[in-house]
Amino acid sequence: MKKNNVNFSIFIIGSLFFVFGFVTWLNSVLIPFLQIACELNETQASLVNFAFYISYFVMAIPSSYILKKTGFSNGMALGLVIMAVGSILFVPAAMYRNYLLFLIGLFIQGTGLALLQTAANPYVTILGPIETAARRQSIMGVANKVAGMIGILILSSVVFSGSNELLEQIKTTVDPVLKEQLLVQLSRSVIVPYIIMTIVLIALMLFVKAAKLPEIDDEANVSEEDKSDKSIFAYPYLWLGILALFFYVGVEVVAVTYLIPYGDALGIPTEISMHFPIYALIALVIGYLLSIVLVPRVLSQRALGIVNLILAIILLLMAWLSSNPYVSIVSVILLSFTHAILWPVIWPLSIQGLGRHTKLGSAFLIMSIAGGGVISIIYAAVAQKHGYQDAYSILLIAYLFMLFFVTIGSKIKKWS
Repeated sequence: MKKNNVNFSIFIIGSLFFVFGFVTWLNSVLIPFLQIACELNETQASLVNFAFYISYFVMAIPSSYILKKTGFSNGMALGLVIMAVGSILFVPAAMYRNYLLFLIGLFIQGTGLALLQTAANPYVTILGPIETAARRQSIMGVANKVAGMIGILILSSVVFSGSNELLEQIKTTVDPVLKEQLLVQLSRSVIVPYIIMTIVLIALMLFVKAAKLPEIDDEANVSEEDKSDKSIFAYPYLWLGILALFFYVGVEVVAVTYLIPYGDALGIPTEISMHFPIYALIALVIGYLLSIVLVPRVLSQRALGIVNLILAIILLLMAWLSSNPYVSIVSVILLSFTHAILWPVIWPLSIQGLGRHTKLGSAFLIMSIAGGGVISIIYAAVAQKHGYQDAYSILLIAYLFMLFFVTIGSKIKKWS
């Protein structure tokens, strides 16, 4: 491809990653919102993340087969349409305060995202040399997290800002009829934002169709060995990478989406704690920008991943063991800084050299995004029993395994 075509393609994919972030990180606001509007406990509210992220596990393999039929570009457009269907379901869900319908809408949104990500992530990786894949993934990460900040700010302003009186009435009223009316009023506050989101998704789908992104031959630059008839199960580093990515998405989601309830548990007013996820995403963006500068000029993507994982373990221990609540919550926010390089490192280390298995390998990696839902449920269950701070201890296993993968596991080319 010519350089201008590459840059244009990266711009289009960056727009899609913007959408990923806008939709995905709204869950950090939806969890406390639905916990109030639908009167849920911590474990029930964690089904928001579960319904959203489990769709990746269910739909990733079907997505790879769809992409073989449609190609990357048409597959991305179809994913946007599916996401629009999930978004518009929020309208009847909010009108009738139906938690099940909210979860179905989230699952359908995740289904569309699974198709999009199965196409977009390998597209970014293949668009240039594998040595600079982390840099391109970091650029996508900046688009993703900036969109997340904008989405959180908009939805939290709509739902929580200026609604303190309504929230206080809901907490204190003893009249069941009045309380039901107040809860319906709160629930319906998300209708307009999700109608707008649906319109934007349809508009972006038309934009992608009009852009006519070039198809990429994912076998064009691989060796004869990679073009062989080797089974996808003959690549141990792929399967270790899938587990590493499962843990990564879990820790990233937990570190952001539970900041508001953790702040509430510490007695911090909601109008202050609702900004904590934005601070975490700012930390992520700073991490992405730093990795763009450092990789590969100063450090290899593998070396920077090792440094960040060691720092993450230190911050996790501070968040878990500190007796000062502000030190603990700041440490959790700073965890997001260390997460910035991990996806850009784990993904290319897992997918390099797969040749004809690239699309299917990408689908398996996308399935691992279900870790965001599974680990969220585990975290919420532990938090409900032992408190939010002690629940962060479960993340230690995840960081240790990712450190193993980046240092050793990604270098294992054959099963022993």
